[in-house]
Amino acid sequence: MFDEIIQNLILIKQDFAKNYSGNAHIQEVVPASRSDKFPLAENHLQSIHKFAEKNPIYSNSFEEKILGTDCVIYEGDINDYWLNSIKHGTSCQPFYPTWMISAYLMTMIAKELGYEELVDIGSGDGRIAFCGKILGFTPHSIEIDDGLVELQKLICNETQQNFDPHCDDALEYDYSKFQLKHPVFFIGGLPQMGGDMLATNIIDKINSLDQLKNSTGIVFAGTHSKRHLSGNLTDGGWSSLIQNHDLQVMETVSLPTVWTFDQTTETPYIYTKFN
Repeated sequence: MFDEIIQNLILIKQDFAKNYSGNAHIQEVVPASRSDKFPLAENHLQSIHKFAEKNPIYSNSFEEKILGTDCVIYEGDINDYWLNSIKHGTSCQPFYPTWMISAYLMTMIAKELGYEELVDIGSGDGRIAFCGKILGFTPHSIEIDDGLVELQKLICNETQQNFDPHCDDALEYDYSKFQLKHPVFFIGGLPQMGGDMLATNIIDKINSLDQLKNSTGIVFAGTHSKRHLSGNLTDGGWSSLIQNHDLQVMETVSLPTVWTFDQTTETPYIYTKFN
């Protein structure tokens, strides 16, 4: 089911990007409601729409039928948040969010893999942790930028979905506070932009917690683009770290993100576990 839904989403994104005539800084598509192409829980889709409606980075929305599917287009601007997010010395990635529907699908895959808690590292506006909340995870959201954390708190209040935002440096955070049992960590940061340093630190912290290593998954955001990554493109640029830390790739899915809107390839998300 996931393969078909993801393929339908990519086709819609590609058609929309080819025909888009607006000039918004960011734009993304969410199916308006459940359909044969997107057989998702209707209440979850409406929660995603509510997240967008209550999120001030979006300033406009309109309905459009794309390849026979009724969709809602959300347009907005993340410039101010992007500028603030790069001022931190240990920030591993400026604020460039994945699409909301992509966040939902990648979180849904983690749920199918059996994880119970979700820890979003470098969580931006909290959309992955938000999706974890509506899917029944115990979510935790770690973000170093105070402006983005205030945005997350606003969204928590406006949507009545508390996904536990924390304004902290993920490199210094004590994850034992969460009392994790079977978590999945989403790492926000491409490998060549400091994501490898962040991921290595998180892996070391996982290894320091008793028995957590054997029950933990880690999801990396990669790239297929040679302009973003020189050298080995295997596993979205994460192959060296995966090999060095004896991780096993369980699944790789490519999904639309803000930064691939003008590209023919999407962003690969690599699901791994410890061998």
